[in-house]
Amino acid sequence: MSLITVGTMAFDAIETPFGKVDKIVGGSATYVAYAASNFLQPIHQISIIGNDFPKEEIEALERRGVKLDGVEVVADKKSFFWSGKYHLDMNTRDTLVTDLNVLADFNPIVPDSYQDSEFLMLGNLMPKLQLSVINQMKVRPKLIVMDTMNFWMDIALDDLKEVLKKVDVLLVNDGEARQLSGEFSLVKAARKIMEMGPQFLIIKKGEHGALLFHKHHVFFAPALPLEEVFDPTGAGDTFAGGFIGHLAKTKDISFENMKTAIIVGSALASFCVEKFGPERMKEITKEDIDERIREFVQLVNFDIDLV
Repeated sequence: MSLITVGTMAFDAIETPFGKVDKIVGGSATYVAYAASNFLQPIHQISIIGNDFPKEEIEALERRGVKLDGVEVVADKKSFFWSGKYHLDMNTRDTLVTDLNVLADFNPIVPDSYQDSEFLMLGNLMPKLQLSVINQMKVRPKLIVMDTMNFWMDIALDDLKEVLKKVDVLLVNDGEARQLSGEFSLVKAARKIMEMGPQFLIIKKGEHGALLFHKHHVFFAPALPLEEVFDPTGAGDTFAGGFIGHLAKTKDISFENMKTAIIVGSALASFCVEKFGPERMKEITKEDIDERIREFVQLVNFDIDLV
């Protein structure tokens, strides 16, 4: 029932209309691990960090059942650093600084102790690295979920298409779905992308929810209206962690259970944006998650009489 998550463990500097932090722990693998660990343990992490990554953050992850055998520590270099500034709508942002640091030398290795993992979450990374992890698995996982972005579509499209042939679920936002497919209609875009390999496609639409596609089936999950959104940086990765965490816990990868998993992922993401970085994810309890999921159910639950 274990899960491998591959991605970055990093530092972020974030400015939004509602506040600013100069340096806080982030990274796709960090957010996925915090979200997924609410549903199953251990989480088998694969990443790379420098000598500046805080010991207390490592210990916090370990207390959540995150195994770090696959995390390479480079003693003489710094961790990946990203800085961004969000616009007033909180959906668009400007990247101010990207310091790859150790990430420039990242060569993910799957330890033998991870080989029995049934679920694999490939965070947003260079497609060649994602493919490398898949090829290192001695037995194909039960489910492979992959996140990617427009940057890789711009500079590594052929490599990206190779990875798509080997994954089960792809996560992209609506703009990325249109770019990858060349279609404006998201329904047509989904059909074209699924022809590239993935059986399931999730199109994230930020504050407007998410769409799940499988064959000719479509499911829409709303986003919960929130009074305050401080930092959307890790929301997509937290969504992914909640999504695959639920699937790994239940061991059910049917379309029906993925509909539930999308609601679970959306609930986790709604917590993430309430504070900067993963701070809110460190605080929430099972009771908090259950209550938030009930709020999602109420959001879309209605009775209707057809006359």
